[in-house]
Amino acid sequence: MDDHNLLRKALAKLISSFENYVVLFEGDSGKEIKARIAQHVIPDIILLDVNMPDMDGYETVRWLSKNYPQVKVLALSMFSDESTIIRMLRLGAKGYILKNIEPEELKLALDSIMKKDFYLSEFISGKIISGLHKDLGNSEEEIQLTDKEKEFLRLVCSELTYKDIADKMFVSHRTVDNYRNTLFEKIKVRTRVGLVMYAIKNGLAEA
Repeated sequence: MDDHNLLRKALAKLISSFENYVVLFEGDSGKEIKARIAQHVIPDIILLDVNMPDMDGYETVRWLSKNYPQVKVLALSMFSDESTIIRMLRLGAKGYILKNIEPEELKLALDSIMKKDFYLSEFISGKIISGLHKDLGNSEEEIQLTDKEKEFLRLVCSELTYKDIADKMFVSHRTVDNYRNTLFEKIKVRTRVGLVMYAIKNGLAEA
């Protein structure tokens, strides 16, 4: 058994030990994931290795974002370079963790993605911020944002859930969904992480 299989089985066993989590299936490649989902085995979260044969993590997360946007992808890799991290997040991953992660942080990452729709460790956040100027072409000058959209972006960068954001803005959950979807279109991102990246780059995160 190679290291990849050992890690996969160890992670599956670990996740199965977490309260409220059940592993529906394991797979060696993106093609296997597609096959299982075609059989209507659709999980809430997929822990996705960036480096897979036949159909790698980039291609797989792109396919999932397009065809099954309700499935939340947590990217997993041994690589910590900002270009890999940002590419996975921009393609639709809700978070990114490294293979040497501690069990406690894995549980935290899964819980965060289920509750808040994203997860970034402090280490990954630092990598993203350092790589933003090289990777993201959009700027606030090119994209016209309303005051409400800017307020929404500031709150997206916090620990608040979308429901909490709606309460804080004194608007309905549906209105917050509209802000999010409009910004997805304007900024050309697909996830909350993408919105956070944009807000950080344009100085909206702490304003």
